[in-house]
Amino acid sequence: MNMMVKMTMRRTLRNIAGLALASAFVAAGGAAVASADRASADEAVAMVGQGVAYIQANGAEAGYAEITRGKQGRFSDRDLYLVVYGFDGVVHAHGANPRMVGKNLIDLRDVDGKPFVRERADLGRKNPSFWQDYKFTNPVTRQIEPKKMYCERLEQTVVCGGIYSN
Repeated sequence: MNMMVKMTMRRTLRNIAGLALASAFVAAGGAAVASADRASADEAVAMVGQGVAYIQANGAEAGYAEITRGKQGRFSDRDLYLVVYGFDGVVHAHGANPRMVGKNLIDLRDVDGKPFVRERADLGRKNPSFWQDYKFTNPVTRQIEPKKMYCERLEQTVVCGGIYSN
């Protein structure tokens, strides 16, 4: 092979390697951005604690109203929002869907058939705080995704906020 062909081949290989490296960098940056759009477990625990404190300080009516304000309120951030369920399965507040307030969802099941509201109520009766796994529609992506819900018992209710992972 002559020298010109060898130089051209090396340059082409370097360009291909550079493109591959750049693609990997962009892909990693894209993943970092995607995870930044999702709430963390620590953020869920903190928001639930703030929600419980707000309800205790301002009363259930004002607390539930603030939670149900959704994105306009203080208890919604990206894909993280609060909900409050009674042990009977009645929704007292819902940060993503105010139409659920007042409905009894005790028999609601996820896509795998898991009765997650009944389980949540049972766990709330037995534990002052807990994590729960099920599948639910992410309000940001509109896709059904695995969800981890952190809950704290407050009298005869559970105040919960969840995180999604795909």
